[in-house]
This record gives sequence, structure tokens and C-alpha cells, in this order.
Amino acid sequence: MNVAVIGTGYVGLVSGACLAELGHHVSCVDVDPAKIEKLRQGVMPIFEPGLEELVKRNVANGRLKFTTEYSEAVPDAEFISIAVGTPSAEDGSADMQYVFSAAEMIGKQLKRYAVIADKSTVPVGTSEQVTEIIRKNFSGEFDVISNPEILREGHAVSDFLKPTRIIIGSPSPRASEVAQRLYAFLDCPKFVMSPRSAELTKYAANAFLATKISFINEIAHLAEELGADIEEVAAGIGSDPRIGKDFLRAGLGWGGSCFPKDVRAIRHKAGTVGREMPIVNAALEMNARAKDRVVERIEKAVDGLSGKRVALLGLAFKNNTDDTRESAAIELLRRFLAAGATVGAYDPEAHVYDTELETKFERHENALDAARDSDVLVIATEWDEFRSMDLSALKLAMKGNLIMDARNLLKPDEARKHGFTYLSVGRP
Repeated sequence: MNVAVIGTGYVGLVSGACLAELGHHVSCVDVDPAKIEKLRQGVMPIFEPGLEELVKRNVANGRLKFTTEYSEAVPDAEFISIAVGTPSAEDGSADMQYVFSAAEMIGKQLKRYAVIADKSTVPVGTSEQVTEIIRKNFSGEFDVISNPEILREGHAVSDFLKPTRIIIGSPSPRASEVAQRLYAFLDCPKFVMSPRSAELTKYAANAFLATKISFINEIAHLAEELGADIEEVAAGIGSDPRIGKDFLRAGLGWGGSCFPKDVRAIRHKAGTVGREMPIVNAALEMNARAKDRVVERIEKAVDGLSGKRVALLGLAFKNNTDDTRESAAIELLRRFLAAGATVGAYDPEAHVYDTELETKFERHENALDAARDSDVLVIATEWDEFRSMDLSALKLAMKGNLIMDARNLLKPDEARKHGFTYLSVGRP
């Protein structure tokens, strides 16, 4: 099939490359000429395991190309995927300007029947709005479906090529058939439903997973007070198939490009129809409290952060990505600086794109350099390399002896054996 993908961020670039890998001919469109030129040269705008090889292979075999022109991608496309950003607006709603702009441009370039898919996470009712926008610019036949992405950053390529399910919110049998044909080579359940159900499904899934993380952090804080071990508790409850083991890792809470904005957006959407969401509100409150508690425990252990030096290991919101959007690690960085500490940080992939914030801390090339002369070492992102650090070398490099392992990567007995005062989340 001929496919157009609008947007070359995490969702668009991964989707485009993976669809090309499945044998489709894909044109990825982005309004940023510099990004498109770099992609043509094989330079990735994001770090995602396996993506660079996928892009280069499919560009070389002619199935994947990049352009800034809708006119080069849309007219011949049978399937058009809108994969642009839907960031949070000030009121918590999803900012839809990029989706609606893409819809208008698509409408102006359509020449034949095509299925236009909302791949971005969008509020319930968006497919109808996109339909209206396109219809103002194109009088022929087309369908708009909801086809929400189900990708985890750090695992996005494998998630696309080996999905657990595909959601198709379709208004017509014709559109459903086209979407089914697009994904014919992917062996997984394919759920066909109404567009509104598909749009709500994505928000409901993210809100539920965020709530599950917030729940285990709430239990972790109770475990600290009662002398229980949250990892033992999580293993015990996670073995119950009604609960499941995933998303039961205590730590700093959830962040990134999806959960925060999507949880706020579903709460905002509920408010527009007069519904309260007490469970979602509690998840948001607990997510903030997870970071509060880590900072409070550090301040108590070192008698305040003013004048102290903190080594911060991790900037990305999770491992295997360079994404720092709504990262808990960045939130900790800001709080440490506000409390009067100096901070040396290390992350193997992520960078801070806030130019003002970037000037306020020291960036190091490895964990040992970040730890040198520090009073406190904080593990804020679960990179695998932090699990196997040389604790003897760290102890010699540091001035103090406090480790706050906010991701529970180290073995408590091992850290204490090397002379550290060791704090973690939900463990005695």
C-alpha cells in the first residue's frame, strides 16, 4: 500500500519505518526542513533502540522517504496517518492545533478515496472534527478512523512489529477493510469498534496504567513506615492474574510524553460533560507525592540540601530513551537547585533542552565523574548501567556516603557493605 505519515516524532517516525519494514511504500511528512534533511542523511532526531537501522534499511530499498511537502505524499496515499503532537494546554486539555492543521493540509491535497487515521492520542470526538475539516477542502469520498498508537518509548520498534493488539475505530466497513489490510502481516488481535470507543480506549488504558503505578507507590510509602519490602509485596500481588506484574515497580512515579498529558486530558474531557474522576485525581496527586517524598527523605538524611553537592544519575524519564518530557529526574534537578544544592548529572542519552536550566548544573560523561566530591548520589532513571556500578570506586569518589536509589536498582546489603547510607523506595 501507499502510505503517508504526517509527523516524524516518536510515533510518526517509528510508525513510518515499521510500515515500510512490513512492505508498504511510506512517505513521512514533517514541516521542519532541518529535521527532514537530517533524516535523509540517516541522522535520527530521537534515540530509540533499533530505529536507526530500520530507517536506513528501508530508505536504501526505496520503501521509505521523507519530505516537507504534503503534495508529494498525500495524493497517491491509500492510508494517511496523522502522528503529530497533542501536548497539554494550560487548562489540561489536549492542544489540537497540529492535528487540525494536518487535517486541513491533507484535505487540500486529497485526490482519491483514502483512509485518514488519527494515530496521535486525541480526545473523544476528534475523528468527527477531522472529518469536518477535510470535508471543507475535499468533496470526494474518504473516511477518518481512530487508530491509536500503542508504543512504549524504549521498546517502540518491537511494540509496533509485535503488538499485543491493534485498535481500529472505524465509521465504515470500507475503512475497516483498508486498515485491516495495512496491518495484515501483524499477528495479533485487531479490535474494530466505533471511533469514539477507540479514542476513549487509548485514554482509559494510559489512565489505568498511571493509576497502577501511583497505587504501588502509595503502598511503597506505607511499606517504608511498616518495615515491609515493596518488591516482595509487588511480587506477591503481581502473581495474581487479576492484577498482573507489569507497572508494579515503585519509584519516582510516571512521566514522559504520554501519561501526564493523557491523564490530564481525560480528566479535562470528563469535566466538559460534568463528570468527576476521583480515581484519576488520586493518581495525579500520588504521582506528585512520590517525588515529594524522595526529596524530603534526602533533606532529612543530610540536614538540608543548601550548600550540598548532589550527583544525579539519569535525566530521561525512563531508560532506553532520550526523552526528558515531564521527567521525574528533571523535576528532582529543579528541586535540588531550588533548595540551594549544586548538581552534577549524567545520562547516557538524554539532554536538557531548557537552555536556562542547562546552565545551572554540571553535565558529566560518566557516573563516576558526576559522583566526585558529592554529598548525595541519586539514581533517578533506571538505566541498566547504574545497576552494575563499581560501588567501591563511587565511595572513594564521593565526599558523603548517602545513596538515594529512587528506582530500586541496587541491592541494599551490597550498598551498605561498601559503607553507604542507602535509601530506596518502599524497602526497609
